[in-house]
Amino acid sequence: MRALMNAVAPRYGTLVKTAAIAAPHTPFAWRASVFNHQVSIACECARWSSSNSRWKQRQGKDYFAREAKVQGLKSRAAFKLLEVGPPANTNHVHQLTVFIWQMDAKYKLFKRGQTVIDLGYAPGSWSQVAVERTKPNGRIVGIDLLPAQPPKGVSTIQGNFLSPAVQNMVKEYLVEFVQQRRTTDQDAEFSEDDEVFITERPSYIDAERAESIESDHERSLNDGKLVDVVLSDMSAPWLQTSGFSSNTLSNPYHRMMNTSGMSFRDHAGSMDLCLAALQFASDTLRTGGHFVCKFYQGAEDKDLELKLKKMFGKVHREKPDSSRSESKESYFVALRRKGNVTIEEVWT
Repeated sequence: MRALMNAVAPRYGTLVKTAAIAAPHTPFAWRASVFNHQVSIACECARWSSSNSRWKQRQGKDYFAREAKVQGLKSRAAFKLLEVGPPANTNHVHQLTVFIWQMDAKYKLFKRGQTVIDLGYAPGSWSQVAVERTKPNGRIVGIDLLPAQPPKGVSTIQGNFLSPAVQNMVKEYLVEFVQQRRTTDQDAEFSEDDEVFITERPSYIDAERAESIESDHERSLNDGKLVDVVLSDMSAPWLQTSGFSSNTLSNPYHRMMNTSGMSFRDHAGSMDLCLAALQFASDTLRTGGHFVCKFYQGAEDKDLELKLKKMFGKVHREKPDSSRSESKESYFVALRRKGNVTIEEVWT
């Protein structure tokens, strides 16, 4: 019996033996029951320990997990946004910059001074990249249910993105920020201490161009389309406590979760969240803006791709090298939002 107990749970052998033989005068059936219960617990602990060890070993061998830690990135997920492919010789990766493989280098997602919304930002890997690419005057806003320490330079809102109240909060924040920036720029331009210089009058073409840009800014401020890039890496919402009468709120909650191993279920949930993100992008994204969203492959992703093609000039599928081969995880990269397409036309 002792040999069996030690073989089944070598780390917990003492505990099992104590529980089984502490009371030698008690009925044998009771002692056998205790023994079976303790062996069951020990087996569960052993399985958990084994799974945990396998995860640690996989992370230790994972090139992207190690490289993220070396480069100070929040997690290996940062490479899903950064990469266009692995370097030809990974032995020299420390002599290179991670931005050699950027998705930005391939698709030109980011520019200086842009406004970027990161949906499901925690732990902040994508926001971290966006800050780097849009500085010095970029504005990055992350939204997530999960509490997380945002990267430096990122403004965050902890809340349910699927809630209209949270979305309105984001829109109001963006309008307020644009108005403050405009006031600051004007103050800097017309400071009383500045010297006054007489310059040549701009040409007719330059004046028309400047007026057009100002008109575009005013139009964006009026219609709320103030965002240049929308990133969506959403998953795993918490339990819903209200809003059950609204399908926009309830469908993603009822269907989305951490990857369950059931490909259909994971796929259906990701489609809900992608459509919710697309609705938000339609409301906030400027003409020419970009949209990136995570999804799990399945029967409905072609329909989502068709919807994206109605709103954007180009749509690409990406499966990053940092995603493990068995994963169904992929990304749509939608470029250059069309200015004359409404969300109603996209849904039809």
